[in-house]
Amino acid sequence: MAAATQVGCDLKSLLLIPFLMAPALRAETFYVTVAGLGGEAEYEQRFTGWAKDIDKILKAAEPNAKVETMFGAGATKDLLTAKLKEIAKQAKPDDSLVLMMIGHGSFDESDYKFNLPGPDITGTELANLLDQIPAKHQLVVNMTSASGGSLVSLEKPGRVVITATKSGTEKNATYFTRFWVEGLRDPTADTDHNDVISALEAFRYAEQKTAKFFETQNRLATEHALISDNGAEKTDAKAKEAPLLARSTSFVVDRPLVSSDPKMQALLNEKKDIEKKIETLTLNKSSIPPAEYDKQREDLLVQLALKDQEIKQQETKKR
Repeated sequence: MAAATQVGCDLKSLLLIPFLMAPALRAETFYVTVAGLGGEAEYEQRFTGWAKDIDKILKAAEPNAKVETMFGAGATKDLLTAKLKEIAKQAKPDDSLVLMMIGHGSFDESDYKFNLPGPDITGTELANLLDQIPAKHQLVVNMTSASGGSLVSLEKPGRVVITATKSGTEKNATYFTRFWVEGLRDPTADTDHNDVISALEAFRYAEQKTAKFFETQNRLATEHALISDNGAEKTDAKAKEAPLLARSTSFVVDRPLVSSDPKMQALLNEKKDIEKKIETLTLNKSSIPPAEYDKQREDLLVQLALKDQEIKQQETKKR
């Protein structure tokens, strides 16, 4: 088998690419994953396990990534507030924020609450903290029960909000989290086979798996996931028109390119760099004059073709 087809490893690591990012700037992505109060030993173990799984996935993708994972006694309202305020001081407009919430939630017909050890944090309080973070690109994945009740508070332009339930009245513990984490590892979630799992693809994967779970268990579904895109529309996984911002918020399935041949390794790394430039250019298309966009894309595609040719030549030499 050719060296280029032997790359990869069992763990499919992921990296959020800041969408609509200016190519000349190096933007940061801040990841915050919070596992809230379980209330029972089974839920505590489940919530903490999922949070640790996400932490492992993110850190495997980028060892130097800004990843904060909170659970148990380390997931209080005060600590979460302090972390988000710290990010607000560090983040720049071109940066991205990804907040993932695991656990139990509640809704009192007025405001949503995320159940944490000690005082809960409300949807309004959480929205105020997120609004203070200058990062213009934000993804919030609220996987708690009653999470649909947080949509009104959290949705806004420049932010994608995913909830495990369609309203605050769906109060049962959710299964969506299990399948969200699974989707971040499963290459079949990449339905258009472009080595990118968009937020929309991950959402659809988890929603469909959740629905299938209830169906196979012959149980009435107690949760129905929703996605709010750019503060403008809410859709479920069956929507024909894909929300634009959710398509642009992308997890790249980063199958590490590894070769024992140093020269081949260098070529593979160069190819990946070109592919990332194409991805960034595509996401930034709306802000680039059409003629300039076409020129840049053509140049990058030529570079990619030439690099593929170099890789094939190197493979031929090794046979």
